[in-house]
Amino acid sequence: MTPPRNRRPGGPQGAPRGTGPKKPPRPGRRPQPDRGTTGRSRKGQPDLAPEPPRLPTIDVHDPEGTRLQKVLAAAGVGSRRACELLIAEGRVEVDGQVVTELGVRVDPLRQTVHVDGERIQLDESRVYLAFNKPAGVVTTMSDELGRLNIGDYVAGRPERLFHVGRLDADTEGLLILTNDGDLAHRLQHPAHGVLKTYIAEIPGPVPKDLGKQLRAGVELDDGPVQVDSFRIVDSKPGKAIVEVILHEGRKHIVRRLLEHVGHPVISLVRTQVGPITLGSTNPGRWRPLSQREISDLYKAAGL
Repeated sequence: MTPPRNRRPGGPQGAPRGTGPKKPPRPGRRPQPDRGTTGRSRKGQPDLAPEPPRLPTIDVHDPEGTRLQKVLAAAGVGSRRACELLIAEGRVEVDGQVVTELGVRVDPLRQTVHVDGERIQLDESRVYLAFNKPAGVVTTMSDELGRLNIGDYVAGRPERLFHVGRLDADTEGLLILTNDGDLAHRLQHPAHGVLKTYIAEIPGPVPKDLGKQLRAGVELDDGPVQVDSFRIVDSKPGKAIVEVILHEGRKHIVRRLLEHVGHPVISLVRTQVGPITLGSTNPGRWRPLSQREISDLYKAAGL
């Protein structure tokens, strides 16, 4: 008698699928591990990766603070309506947390705010100035010997300012003046590698391989130094104008460097510090930095 279809032989009803004894693995075949629920459902499909852990949400709302859009508008980011749109689009971060709600209040003196990844300075008491130091002025805010100094040019300002970096008395050009100590410290620290650009007049002619030599580095009395960039701007009989860019901050570094390679400086001007340029600011004058320039400075300092 032919057994009915859909029945497995071996019993009255057959054994259910998967309940019988498992066959031993074939010789030479590696046994397959039990993949559980994260294994492949069929050949060619990748394993399902576990979901990454979610970072905890930080509550940045300060009930005693000021509405975020008002703070941004006061900082010069845009109109209040434009700032509301930035928040709604998820382009504003407070203490590293993306904020999309318009009702959030913040403390501008305590919290850090970024818009499109750029830090916004919210503390209205902070001052950032680009000062063009004339030749013959010493880089101090006061001088016991009565010499002309930077403090004489900003004596009318109520803030206690200090300078970022130094220029010797015979060198003119860009100095950043501020009362933001954290930023000033980072801009001066060599670990952050903030570039400074100088224009120097030196005796000529300048050999073609001088730039290569300076980029490779030379040994001074207090250690090796190398420039980040060097180029000849102009050449005239017996003289040359060159541009030197480096992140070094040692005393008289540009003068000592050029003298070491046989081209002592005749005149020297610093034209740029990080993203800030001297521009058209006349010697002895200063200008406030824009919000964009301040954000660029923070980025250069790693803040």
